[in-house]
Amino acid sequence: MAKKALIVWGGWDGHEPEQVAHIFKDILMEENIHVEMSDTLEAYADAEKLKSFDLIVPHWTMGQIKDHYVHHISDAVQLGVGIAGCHGGMCDSFRDNVLWQFITGGNWVAHPGDDGVEYTVHVKHSSSPLLNGIHDFNVCSEQYYMHVDPAVEVLATTRFPVREGPHVYNKAVDMPVVWTKRWGQGRVFYCSLGHKADIIRKPEVTTMMRRGLMWAAEGKVNASRS
Repeated sequence: MAKKALIVWGGWDGHEPEQVAHIFKDILMEENIHVEMSDTLEAYADAEKLKSFDLIVPHWTMGQIKDHYVHHISDAVQLGVGIAGCHGGMCDSFRDNVLWQFITGGNWVAHPGDDGVEYTVHVKHSSSPLLNGIHDFNVCSEQYYMHVDPAVEVLATTRFPVREGPHVYNKAVDMPVVWTKRWGQGRVFYCSLGHKADIIRKPEVTTMMRRGLMWAAEGKVNASRS
């Protein structure tokens, strides 16, 4: 039976949510995953239906969500449904909902210099094979400074500071860009790149997202075997 994914897009238009959602849809369909798309948070209202998916892909920047919708997502992921996404569409969603932040593993707090910052993404050698064969690369976009769950496995980082701001008076820090974590039996994948659709289309980012989406979608199968 083919795997099923739910993509929910919306929120702030500056992140081109519809365009990014369709890129993710194309990637998943290329991997023979059946995709359902929604531009409303009501897609999270049916708790039992959420549990029928293999993967949830949120791309909704800011906004507010009903608490019980997040609990529905939490319950589904704990049972093995994967959740994977990028940039503000996953980790700058629903700023007042701490459960969402706990599930996803981090929360955006700043992007010094705004858009158009040139910086390097450093791929880490880790126990995860997800970024194997991908080398350090440069990007010109927003550089996300984030508050991050210490439980995540970091797969790529970027070095701060690059642009001026009050943060430069601290020592230089390596900020996570790509990570994985677990929520119950479910797999969580996040990449902070993706301010606009053209960044997702960058070959290295497309490859990371493809692998991350598929890795998260496999979690339900593995959960059923345990």
